[in-house]
Amino acid sequence: MNDLRRKHILKKRARRRRAHLRVRKRVRGSAERPRLCVYKSLRYIYAQIVDDLEGQTLAHASSLEKDVRGALGKSTGNKGAAKAVGRKIAERALEKGIKSVVFDRGGYVYHGKVKELAEGAREKGLQF
Repeated sequence: MNDLRRKHILKKRARRRRAHLRVRKRVRGSAERPRLCVYKSLRYIYAQIVDDLEGQTLAHASSLEKDVRGALGKSTGNKGAAKAVGRKIAERALEKGIKSVVFDRGGYVYHGKVKELAEGAREKGLQF
């Protein structure tokens, strides 16, 4: 990998890290309204619902799971996968009695995969 490409990647990671810290200053999850946080890699997208006061994960979903992946086919990192993960996380949250959450976009721009995940969760009845 050449030096310019490496510097570009490091800059992008640093920008996302700073943006995530800015978001996390304001967004806190509680028992009444836990935090729905998003992480995406090039291949998969992950979501989890976290109670920050207790420090525990209440529900999680990802495009890596067999039931989600089976419905998607080969592509697990696109917008369709993000929407499926959003639906799955909403189903699991509603099973546990969680109806409303605080959305933590993880430093990513609210566009594309992150937006589709949020819309998929809203479709299934999760409020934020």
